[in-house]
Amino acid sequence: MSAPVHFKPSILKLSKDSYIFVEGKPNADKFYIVKEGKVRIIRENEDLAGNIIGHGDIFGTISVMAGHGYIMSAVAVTDVTLLVIERKQYGDLVRKTNSIAMKNIKQFSVRMRELNDHLSERMLKSSSAADSSVLFEIAEYYEKKQNINHAVYVYHQYLNNCPDGEKINEAKEKLDKLQNYVTVDRPSYPANTMLQKYPKDCLLFAEGEMGNNLYIIQSGSVKITKIVNEQEIVLAILKKSDIFGEMAMLDDKPRAATAEIYEECTLLAVNKDNFSKLIHDQPDMVVKLTSMMAERIWLLYRQLDNTFIEEPIGRLFDALIIQLEKNKVDLTSWEPYQCSFGYKELMGMAGLAVDRADGLYNKFLDTKKVSVVEDKLQVNNVSDTFKEAEYYRNMQKKENAVRDSKKN
Repeated sequence: MSAPVHFKPSILKLSKDSYIFVEGKPNADKFYIVKEGKVRIIRENEDLAGNIIGHGDIFGTISVMAGHGYIMSAVAVTDVTLLVIERKQYGDLVRKTNSIAMKNIKQFSVRMRELNDHLSERMLKSSSAADSSVLFEIAEYYEKKQNINHAVYVYHQYLNNCPDGEKINEAKEKLDKLQNYVTVDRPSYPANTMLQKYPKDCLLFAEGEMGNNLYIIQSGSVKITKIVNEQEIVLAILKKSDIFGEMAMLDDKPRAATAEIYEECTLLAVNKDNFSKLIHDQPDMVVKLTSMMAERIWLLYRQLDNTFIEEPIGRLFDALIIQLEKNKVDLTSWEPYQCSFGYKELMGMAGLAVDRADGLYNKFLDTKKVSVVEDKLQVNNVSDTFKEAEYYRNMQKKENAVRDSKKN
């Protein structure tokens, strides 16, 4: 028999036009449920002026559950009464009201898909709504890059997901030609196998294919990418305990991105049946899942902010700091920090075209803020590098302010 749940949120009353929290405030520790009144959500680099929420709506959860600073601001549109919930109380809230967890998880899933699309539009000036027909284009991209392992996998997925596709015969011809050149055997598992292992340099799934599982990394790492306009962008390098693949599982839509095994991986695969049981039986796991999803959304917001930095070197430094923030590195430290990725991956994270790589690479290293150790980037002094990124962010804000003043 489970122990009784003692959950009693505090109540906060604020007058109209009061700020509840401000974007950028570090160490977010409280989120809120609107009991009475209206609240406006605002983001500096996003037009959310009309995003007004009311009774029963939850806000501030992403920043609090991710364990970072507030990613947006909240201001009272009317006099408001709010329920105040601390991060440590979230588990009790889930145990008391299971529907709160499902509401959060579904909202997070929808928001992640929206942010993925918005990020691609910002980075590549192209819409990226996923459907299965995109699989053929992705397979062709890998074939042109001479990545036969990936190309063969994605052509197979095109056949499986688009049996009536207009390029079905072409896909079959390409598979016949390429099949014998595959160098990495990708394992296949029955639907209910939860513990799965995959070798380096194979695809777990491709953008556009249907998916039944979300994954939790037990060991190794996974690279999450999107390919649009024949350019690859790196959305994230995920490591132990990170979660991914939940969007396709939760909303029955095609995968919104591609997952590549970056280092040999052991994964925990959770399907819909397991997930429903997880929600009901293991509230602590639900809290962990919510935290992981919140971390992903926070990362997408930060990557989206990064696209507004116009100076390429500034964007590289900010993209680097985003990864340090994600890994909870102390940004005031004067110590070096060894990254798990190289310069090419950083270029992708910053949404910068590969044809600019060489010139930027030399300029980037000439700053002496970073160096390369065994093909991976090393931050020579964390605090110094953070200040460099902050300088470029502040310069961009000043340029934006000048532009806005001229418009007005």
